[in-house]
Amino acid sequence: MNQNNRTVISLPSDREILITRVFDAPRELVFRAHTDPALIPLWWGPGSTTTIVEKMDVRAGGKYCFVHRSEDGEYVFHGEFREIVPPERLVQTSELEGMPGVVLETITFEEQDGKTMLTVLDLCATVEDRDAILASGMEEGLSETYNRLADLLAEQDAAR
Repeated sequence: MNQNNRTVISLPSDREILITRVFDAPRELVFRAHTDPALIPLWWGPGSTTTIVEKMDVRAGGKYCFVHRSEDGEYVFHGEFREIVPPERLVQTSELEGMPGVVLETITFEEQDGKTMLTVLDLCATVEDRDAILASGMEEGLSETYNRLADLLAEQDAAR
């Protein structure tokens, strides 16, 4: 397992984005951070933004909608949960209003020695959709987002 706890982004195919990150926390905590609407605003997005969970119905077929506010404006992310296997896997669609395409996102949580390898595989409809996502500043925003998640998980793990 990667022990340097940094966000790694790779491109396994012309329509996929693979994201990995090791968190120093049990997978139950990492999974809960992804599925508890009270926790999402505490880590989701860069620190200069505010995230509002407008809807989050965590069940197969349930919808979610997050509004991301910053000095640059408002961004709305929404989708549908397709599969939920606590605390192992989430499959959902993801769409950013104003950006092309809907992404099918498969998130897996693998625990080893008290750490969790988070793996996110984004399948885009086209290579152009994938390239637009990459050009949007995704890598920088995601790295900061996952750093915030790591901080939250450390606080929660210490409180257990």
